Amino acid sequence: MVVNGQSLLDAAPIENMLDHKAKAHGVSYGLDESGYDIRTRERIVLMPFKRLALASSIERFTMPTNLVGRPCNKSTWARRGLDASLTTKIEPGWSGHLTIEMVYNGWLPLIIPAGSGILSVLFEQLTDPAQYDGKYQNQGAAPVRAISS
Repeated sequence: MVVNGQSLLDAAPIENMLDHKAKAHGVSYGLDESGYDIRTRERIVLMPFKRLALASSIERFTMPTNLVGRPCNKSTWARRGLDASLTTKIEPGWSGHLTIEMVYNGWLPLIIPAGSGILSVLFEQLTDPAQYDGKYQNQGAAPVRAISS
């Protein structure tokens, strides 16, 4: 079951959630119809066919143990060739600033201003609570590269 609206605000998987949509640089962020749109902390400059870029979310997550987050592309950027859906699921019990993994397949350079909405996150309720216990717990406000096990 997708959790949205007031139920999502009550669950508070993101600190200081907006209860509405707002816009920065022409792109929305905040509570939307089916989830929550998050913003990029960094200004991102992507060149054609760049393989991988990392950024981090302005928003800090504190995931309840009964929710999982599924990042999805925002159509504004997907229509320009950006795939940010490489970002993995947001585990129950995980906390920190999300590292956003993206690939750009466009033909022209793409600039994404800091503070722009970059991903939409759908939140789903789990049948059994779970607790993330991994190496990416409590990520800081900068993108985190892969950590070897």
